[in-house]
Amino acid sequence: MKTSKEIADVLNDLIEIHNDRIAGYEKAIRELKGEDDDLKILFASLISQSHKAKGELGTEVQVLGETMETGTTNRGKIYRAWMDVKAAFTSSSAHAVLDNCEYGEDAALKAYDDALGEEDIPAYLRELLLSQQSVLLEAHDEIKSLRDQYA
Repeated sequence: MKTSKEIADVLNDLIEIHNDRIAGYEKAIRELKGEDDDLKILFASLISQSHKAKGELGTEVQVLGETMETGTTNRGKIYRAWMDVKAAFTSSSAHAVLDNCEYGEDAALKAYDDALGEEDIPAYLRELLLSQQSVLLEAHDEIKSLRDQYA
């Protein structure tokens, strides 16, 4: 049986992923051109989505007697630095931005797969994670569809 600290660590990993996701979409909004206001609105809604998920996870971390993570993952920091370099050499077209966003959504889904693969996660938390994963999958599919439209 996992300890409360171990379960909180799993949840905090997901909180870091949501922090990465928020930072990534904020960056994507800054990179888009003025005519891409529809994408900026979508990205703002995905930021809100991550804030909501992060809040739900943070509440559970606190219930477990632990502290909610406030940082981002090292992988996310490296990814954003890579996006900066890539942006310097390519145009910030909607297709390129959406391609980067899809990569981020893939990473978020993988993090949820990893968390759900953990043994001894209480059923009520597993249900929360599955619900959040479902929302992320919808967002991933929407980003992918839009990316394909902008190709």
